[in-house]
Amino acid sequence: MMNTQKEFEPKIIVEKLRELKGADLEELCDATEQTIDDAGLGFSVGFNWVEVPARERLEAHWKGLLQIPERQVFIGRLDGVIASSIQLVKPAPSNQAHNFAATIREHFVAPWARGHGLAKTLLKAAEEETIAVKMKILKLEVRATQSAAVSLYESSGYKRWGVLDKYELVDGKYIAGY
Repeated sequence: MMNTQKEFEPKIIVEKLRELKGADLEELCDATEQTIDDAGLGFSVGFNWVEVPARERLEAHWKGLLQIPERQVFIGRLDGVIASSIQLVKPAPSNQAHNFAATIREHFVAPWARGHGLAKTLLKAAEEETIAVKMKILKLEVRATQSAAVSLYESSGYKRWGVLDKYELVDGKYIAGY
């Protein structure tokens, strides 16, 4: 019996989340909770939570995002289960001075799904959407302690243009951000 590595490669799917169907909300909340529980050690960008909120709050968060026209949520599935997400935030129509630039928010991969290329695949989807909606610049912010994220973004051509020493306050300590 021949055993090839191809048989064991997980299936990765990235898609725009237009509506929550089936187990989507539960899987998205599970992945979010696991990422927050990871205490910032893995790949997550843009989470403002440092403690896992109540499930009802997480559900309301994800449901609410789908109602905001300027936010496009992409999800990454690993073997059919939601394991990651990224948001592309376009400027509000009333923000004429910034109508050329979109922003990446809440880019994360659940701990159990890391190492399969989901973060990079999601980033590429957000970049393609940025071009499709005719934005000229894609911006993001990242904690200096998020070394995996910093490495991904720099290897993808993003330029570090500044450092904010007091970017976030976590457990009473300031964390720098880029």
